[in-house]
Amino acid sequence: MSTPSYFDLALDAGTGVARLTLNRPERMNTMDPGFFPALRDAIRRLDDEGRTRVLILDSTGKHFSAGMSLEVFAGGLPMLDVSTARRRQAFQTGLRRLMACFDALDEARFPVICAVQGGCIGGGLDLAAACDIRLCSADAFFTVQEIHIGMVADLGSLQRLPKIVPQGVARQMAYTGERVDAERALAIGLVNAVLPDPGALAIHANELAAQIAAKSPLAIAGSKLALGIARDHGTSESLAQMALLQSALFDTGEMAQAIKAWKSKQPADFEPLAPLE
Repeated sequence: MSTPSYFDLALDAGTGVARLTLNRPERMNTMDPGFFPALRDAIRRLDDEGRTRVLILDSTGKHFSAGMSLEVFAGGLPMLDVSTARRRQAFQTGLRRLMACFDALDEARFPVICAVQGGCIGGGLDLAAACDIRLCSADAFFTVQEIHIGMVADLGSLQRLPKIVPQGVARQMAYTGERVDAERALAIGLVNAVLPDPGALAIHANELAAQIAAKSPLAIAGSKLALGIARDHGTSESLAQMALLQSALFDTGEMAQAIKAWKSKQPADFEPLAPLE
C-alpha cells in the first residue's frame, strides 16, 4: 500500500487491523494543507476496500501532534485571504473541505482507536475527537491551542468535545486553552484508559483492536452508524432510524456464526464488508 509522507499506513490482512502512524516527529507531527486530503484519501481507501475492521491511529516521537503548523498562518496562503466577499466565500468553502477530511474518520464503516502520547494540541485534538475511542499514555496532555493565538478552533473540537466531555469542561478548555493531563482526561471521559508509557499504550491499543476485529464487521459497522445517529439526533428519531437500520442489517447467518464462535471460544471467519464501488 502506498503511503503519503505524513504517515505510515499498513493493514494486517489476516486480522483486518489497520494502523496509521503519524511519522514526522522532527516536526512534532504538525499538519499543513497537504496533510488533510492525504488523511482523507487514506481513510476512504481503507473504507472502500472493505477489508479493514478497525483502525489504530497513533504517532511517532514525543508528541501525538502539535496541530497546524504556525508556518501555515504566517505563509500568506491564498485560502487565508478574507479581504473581499468573494475571498471570504472561498475561505468558507476551503475550510469546510478541511473539516470534511476529519469527517472521514467519523464516516468510515470501521471504528478508529486513537492512541495519544505526549501533546495532543490544537488540530491534533480535532483529529483525536473525530475518532471513536481515545487512549493515552501517562505523559499525554490535551489542549485547545487555538485560543492562545487569537482564533477559534475550527476543525471539530468545539463541535465534538461537548458530546464527549461535560459541557462546562468543554467550554473551559475552549476558553482557557488549559492543558488537560492524562488523569484528568480519564476522569472527564475524554480517554478510555491511561497507560504508563507509549509501549504499554501500543499493547493496549492492539489488544482492544483485536477484540473489535474479532466481532462481525457487519454488526460493528451497524453499531457505529447507530451510535452516530444517536449522538446527533433525539431519542425518538434515533429509534426510528434504528428500526430501518436493523431491518437492513439483520442477518441470521451472521448471527449463527457469531453465536457458534462465542460458545466455542474460537474465532469466527466472518466475511469482510463489501467493497464500495
